Amino acid sequence: MTIQERIKELRKLMRAQRIDIYVIPSADFHQSEYVGDYFKAREYMTGFTGSAGTLVIAQSEAGLWTDGRYFIQAEKELMGTGISLYKSGNPGVITLENFIINHLPLNGTLGFDGRVFSASEGSAFERIAEQKNAHIQYGRDLVDLIWEDRPSMPQNPIFFLEEQYTGESTSSKLTRIRQEMTKCGATVHLLTSLEDIAWLLNLRGSDVAYTPVFLSFALITMDSVHLFIDKEKVSDKIRVLLSKVNVTFHPYDEIYDFAFKLHSNESILLDPSRVNYTLYHQFSEHITKIEQTCPTILFKSVKNDVEIKNIRKAHVKDAVAHTKFLYWLKTSYQKEPITELSASDKLEALRGEQEHFLSPSFG
Repeated sequence: MTIQERIKELRKLMRAQRIDIYVIPSADFHQSEYVGDYFKAREYMTGFTGSAGTLVIAQSEAGLWTDGRYFIQAEKELMGTGISLYKSGNPGVITLENFIINHLPLNGTLGFDGRVFSASEGSAFERIAEQKNAHIQYGRDLVDLIWEDRPSMPQNPIFFLEEQYTGESTSSKLTRIRQEMTKCGATVHLLTSLEDIAWLLNLRGSDVAYTPVFLSFALITMDSVHLFIDKEKVSDKIRVLLSKVNVTFHPYDEIYDFAFKLHSNESILLDPSRVNYTLYHQFSEHITKIEQTCPTILFKSVKNDVEIKNIRKAHVKDAVAHTKFLYWLKTSYQKEPITELSASDKLEALRGEQEHFLSPSFG
């Protein structure tokens, strides 16, 4: 289907479900900055391939909001699609919020997939809807109904990062987390940001390009950890290792039912800017929500001696690769045609010769 046909099909679904405006961001279920192919719904619906942008579809108009990094690219990629480009931050450009207010009819319905918006973002939509006495519908991923060849969720195996690289055991990190939980009166801590889960459990993966993380949710209690992750990613060796710190594994999608069934006397520590809107609303109203920044954010920002040593090693290795690259460039530019892309490929190959190289950090 062309972009125009995709927009037309989505509007049909919107009318069938009585949705007046539907919003599609550039996010996964964890509010990650970079996402895997499965989550590129905004890209699928617009043809715009930048990493940041939000699509808003009304029955009479569709608009894409993105920032100054992508104005030129977005203009080219949106050409002929019927989607208007709104250059965020430019003088006189209507904000996404005001666009929704202007196009949402009284008593209408604002729709979005609640799993790809944070609880904080969902609350902002609630405030917009209140101004129009409108309803919120967040339970359906409408793009999934028309995306016939949608990529599957990644199933890449995870691996354990030993203390010679982390400088701190999983057990020690969990102890520190539980101390913070005690200070704020929490009995459970919900962790949804992929970088924080990877840091806490000393695990790494490759579900997102250039980022060593894996799709998962974690619920931490005072004596156990419930990790929600597709079982195909977890080896027997990792199961044995994590059983020593009482980690129990559950299917990735079971987090929603698990949250719904939590005891009403629990107090849960969570970050509304990172927990998705759907998951946030799965918890019983009788559960006490303690909303603040996750402790892991500050913990992982302070590097220990082992991490500092390894960072320095990484810089030395990269310097070796760069030195070899400069030598190749000076001795080869008159012998063969060199473009920016071929030079980039050469530099990546030289980095790949270094021990423990995994991938570039950016494309």
